[in-house]
Amino acid sequence: MDIDTALKEAMAIDGALGASLVDYDSGMSLGSLGGGKYLNLDVASAGNTEVVRAKMRTLESLGMKETIDDILITLQRQYHLIRLVTGQGHSGLFLYLALDKSKANLALARHNLKRIENELTV
Repeated sequence: MDIDTALKEAMAIDGALGASLVDYDSGMSLGSLGGGKYLNLDVASAGNTEVVRAKMRTLESLGMKETIDDILITLQRQYHLIRLVTGQGHSGLFLYLALDKSKANLALARHNLKRIENELTV
């Protein structure tokens, strides 16, 4: 699945507010959909790059040989999911999805984001 299709499928997840595919080496978004007045996806993508980098440094400092599946940030009214893209030579990318907490099913959203990640070709 290409980037545009992946973002459209992410936005089809119940409660989706915005989605982007981000290169965490540069902090640049390779594509985004949704967002709006209260969710600037470019700023969110760049900021979440720092979250991913910090967690990766922490795992390395701890000597853990684990990989990150996803990172969940819970706000009062939103969930922010960061799903690292693995396999098929996609290192350095993550999918970012912001969800309205009152409309989203977190378990289904994580499941769908994992499926999208597995089918993504860049």
